[in-house]
Amino acid sequence: MNWKFWEKKKATEGSEKKPKSAVREWWDAILFAVVAATLIRWLIMEAYTIPTPSMENSMLVGDFLFVSKFHYGTRTPRTPLQIPLTHQKIWFTEIPSYLDWIELPTFRLPGISSVKRNDVVVFNVPPRSLNEGKDYPVDLKTNYIKRCVAIAGDVLEIKDKQLIVNGEVQAHPPHMQFSYLVTANDEINERNLEKLEIDPDDYHFLGRPETNKAVYQMFLTQAKVEEVKALPYISSVAEDYRTHEGPDARIFPNGKSWNSDTYGPITIPKEGMTLAINDSTLRIYGNTIVEYDLNKDAKVDNGKLLIDGKEVTEYTFQQNYYFMMGDNRHNSLDSRYWGFVPEDHIVGKGFFIWLSIDKYGSFLDKIRWSRFFKLVR
Repeated sequence: MNWKFWEKKKATEGSEKKPKSAVREWWDAILFAVVAATLIRWLIMEAYTIPTPSMENSMLVGDFLFVSKFHYGTRTPRTPLQIPLTHQKIWFTEIPSYLDWIELPTFRLPGISSVKRNDVVVFNVPPRSLNEGKDYPVDLKTNYIKRCVAIAGDVLEIKDKQLIVNGEVQAHPPHMQFSYLVTANDEINERNLEKLEIDPDDYHFLGRPETNKAVYQMFLTQAKVEEVKALPYISSVAEDYRTHEGPDARIFPNGKSWNSDTYGPITIPKEGMTLAINDSTLRIYGNTIVEYDLNKDAKVDNGKLLIDGKEVTEYTFQQNYYFMMGDNRHNSLDSRYWGFVPEDHIVGKGFFIWLSIDKYGSFLDKIRWSRFFKLVR
């Protein structure tokens, strides 16, 4: 019996271990990096970029941020057959990066907090129309970033652009923008717009309704409104009446005489909340129940809700939902237009900006240095 089993056995003649080739060492290093990056991306934090101005001026187009997965708890993978570090498609191609042969139930690991009002949240946007018309698995739907303005069980209302939740007036985010109609004595020189830090994402030239008048739609903060008003070549800055003039057919749910500035009241569904099924509740919640509330066989037929082929007269929600809005209130495609965000669509919490690139900036001003490592609020 070998009593010194902890000692390495002497290598027998001809059994010396061959050193790894350079190719093998590179392969091992790459494999380790991919596995480590995949685990970090899934469990802890993932990098995102801001592609649209819907969150300006809180978040700017070209901001690169890290999104925390551990705040709300990491989701278990729904689609395990996927190329690591991809989303929907293989890089630079239109080829799907996943196979939907296996779809697993979604669970969420314990987190350090829950989604709260005013959190900036990344989520998979629910409607198929915003996912290239495709029925992607939940974890592969297009990522959106918005501010959570109401959580499960809240009653939300907007009156004359003022957000009200559970009867309480909510403070505006500091850098919120609204749409204004700006009338100038002539077309505004691009250099003047650059000095005002109003880039092409922030305005549209609407035309010249009369001599010595040029009208723009501009998305501005209140501070920027006062700055523009003070310019000698500006005749007027007025609220954009089009945002609140009559009902907007695009607004969720269909059939309501609401618009982006006058909305609700509407109750955000909460796990365990029970409601009677009738024409009114089906108009608001029917699609949510059928498409997102974890039912295998649910449909609305002739004004009736059928689950597993049986009519139900009352329904209890199986998960929480949230209402998301962009800080650029009149330039954001958000819950006012497509509805509630299910809890299993929540990806993570916006954490901090690690890089910001101004696509309209000159060579020396391309990088927004002041935004480096800025916390997302």
